[in-house]
Amino acid sequence: MTTPRAVAPATTAAPRAKTAAKPRGSTGSDSDRIRILGAHQSIAGGLSRAVDRAVETGCHCLQVFTRNINRWDVSPIDPADAEAFRQAVTAAGLSLVVAHDSYLINPASADPTLRKKSIDGLVIELERAALLGIPWVVAHPGAAGDQPRAEAVQRAADGIAAALAHTRSLAAGILIETTAGQGSCLGDSFEEIACMLQTIDATGHADRAAVCLDTCHVFAAGYGLSPKQELDRTLAAFDAAIGLERLKVIHANDSKRERGSRVDRHEAIGQGKIGPEAFRLIMNHPRLAHIPLILETPKEGEDGKPCPDQDRGNLATLRGFMAG
Repeated sequence: MTTPRAVAPATTAAPRAKTAAKPRGSTGSDSDRIRILGAHQSIAGGLSRAVDRAVETGCHCLQVFTRNINRWDVSPIDPADAEAFRQAVTAAGLSLVVAHDSYLINPASADPTLRKKSIDGLVIELERAALLGIPWVVAHPGAAGDQPRAEAVQRAADGIAAALAHTRSLAAGILIETTAGQGSCLGDSFEEIACMLQTIDATGHADRAAVCLDTCHVFAAGYGLSPKQELDRTLAAFDAAIGLERLKVIHANDSKRERGSRVDRHEAIGQGKIGPEAFRLIMNHPRLAHIPLILETPKEGEDGKPCPDQDRGNLATLRGFMAG
């Protein structure tokens, strides 16, 4: 079994931040059993259509791409479309909306041209999120390529900090996403992300930088999610390195591959190698009670086309894990 890659811990603990949003009607008490659940939805047909899809599938929260993620050039968002999106989110009663950045972005790149495009890309992502009233952009920290890993970690942190500095007047911030450690991808250990946050915090942007934990990714990186002792150990490691209060979103995904595989392949909830018991534990763990869970599970039906029943089924599975 592969264990998470060892990284020198940050010398100071990351600052604590405010807790995540609660679903409407939540009191925040220990007896409150409402969980904020949602899914990534397509913006095909217009940004507001993602909100429609969220409502149709029973989401409390939502993740979207705000742009074509496979191109560097993007068209500006029409202010009228932005207003329609914000109104749709309010009307739907969604507790939280987050954006996910383009997969082309790599702030850790040693190539000056790619790195500049990546920092500029993060700036654009933050500007678009702010226009849409979205508080967080989920971002992968990038890949080292052939450069020494420690240098890549510093380069990624500096790049994210630069994007935040360029947008210091905006409320939107960046959630660094945990990764599976595939290839030379950074962010597969909590200590590595803590090192990035330490650099970002030193530039005065601690309130706009936090973390998104992907269950498939951390499992593939070697962290345990079940039985309870393993999940507790993983959460303790996160808390020691980063601080659980800096965990703003969980991507709830099962894994097609085994623990420690370092392969990022998402599966339907309870149908992969992570299995149902881990998600039952996550859904009922008191330290995770008010952290939104967002699905990035496969959406294709038997005909290979996107089918809303896939999200409905995965959300129902998660809700079914709640203790009575």
